[in-house]
Amino acid sequence: MIPVPPAIVMGASLIFGTMLGEARFSARQERRLRTRGAVEPADDVWALMAAAYPSAFVAMTVESALRGGPSLQIFFPGLFIWMLAKALKAWAVTSLGDRWSFRVLVLPGEPLVAGGPYRWIRHPNYVAVIGELIGAGVMLAAPVTCVVFTLAFAEILRRRIRVEERALGIRRA
Repeated sequence: MIPVPPAIVMGASLIFGTMLGEARFSARQERRLRTRGAVEPADDVWALMAAAYPSAFVAMTVESALRGGPSLQIFFPGLFIWMLAKALKAWAVTSLGDRWSFRVLVLPGEPLVAGGPYRWIRHPNYVAVIGELIGAGVMLAAPVTCVVFTLAFAEILRRRIRVEERALGIRRA
């Protein structure tokens, strides 16, 4: 058996541990939102996102292992980027309160959230997701999969934003 460098174990544990926690929280939120009458658009790209997001981190972990793992000089800056992205995501989730979930679930008649990071950025959660991918790619020293998956996920998010804005009744300027 090939030994796995501790930085890979630590990075992957942080990434997949928080992902699991977010998935559990989202599932609870989804049940609550549906109970309150939330509506989900039929054309969401959720299934694609649900496959691509964890696959990105698995691919980065594999690339990192194949490259021998990151040096501490690259791991800690990547960890910092990833943590900043997680902080932005936490702020966005907190600002959305009981309306946040992985899925686009809209409560009819509810006003758009305009506080927290939504005061300055229309989709701070998605900015954070891109930051997570970049941070993880740097943290794990996985440049190829980082670039490939970040660009692919940016396209998925572009599609998701169209669905979400239409569902929320947001008109583009």
